[in-house]
Amino acid sequence: MIYQTAQDWRDAPQKHVLLFGMSGLGKTYISNLMRDHGDWFHYSVDYRIGTRYMGEYIADNAKAEAMKVPFLRELLMTDSIYIGSNITFENLSPVSTYLGKPGDPAKGGILIDEYKRRQEQFQRAEIDALMDTSYFIRRAQALYGYPHFICDTGGSICEWVDIDNPNDPIMAELSKHALCIWIEGSDAHIDELCRRFDKAPKPMSYQAEFLDQSWNAYLAEKNVDADKVNPDDFIRWTYRKALDHRQPRYAAMAEKWGITVKAEDIYAVKTPADFENLVAKTLEDRR
Repeated sequence: MIYQTAQDWRDAPQKHVLLFGMSGLGKTYISNLMRDHGDWFHYSVDYRIGTRYMGEYIADNAKAEAMKVPFLRELLMTDSIYIGSNITFENLSPVSTYLGKPGDPAKGGILIDEYKRRQEQFQRAEIDALMDTSYFIRRAQALYGYPHFICDTGGSICEWVDIDNPNDPIMAELSKHALCIWIEGSDAHIDELCRRFDKAPKPMSYQAEFLDQSWNAYLAEKNVDADKVNPDDFIRWTYRKALDHRQPRYAAMAEKWGITVKAEDIYAVKTPADFENLVAKTLEDRR
């Protein structure tokens, strides 16, 4: 780790951290707080994915839908209108909409082969965006003069890390430049995330092996053909399984390459000083 002790952290003129963990446990909350009330640069991996690595896929998908409408087709073919996504830190919907949900197209789903293709695109994009972290650390200081840096990762980072390899290329690179911090949720937090997801199921990215196992198990349990799957039902059925799959992966990442803070302690942070003190205490307790 780049900060071995609480004193290393407190004395560092340039503090660099990377947050990881389940979506909904405070990564973006802390990142926004540090950006808005301190001299911290906020690097959003999901924003980078949507603007740099998947922007063309997203726009082309929207254009393909528009081309099905004769009126819009004519305007597009004559370059009379422009279609693009309006991604912001607060609105990353274009990325999740493109990822979609597998199942019956008549119910808003995507056929499984196309769904898997988009999953592979997202995996490559997320890895590339993660590996851009050191570039943005340098850019934040050289271009904008920010001494401190916080990287806000997506919940699926753990899917691409080889947790059994101490030299995993993703985590070896990230931990060389930033203190990696897992925000750990309790069982109660996980239950609440599941309740929220059940009300508004959203597209997710999955490790390929996990997706295959879950898809085949769902088809067998529900006795349904792949092209007749209810997309929302499938991702609801899969969500808790996905969280249970990810939890030990996050834990292994924190053990090998970083530190762990509790979600309830993150929620208690109200100022940059609170966050810096929480990190210092965690480093102190780790020794």
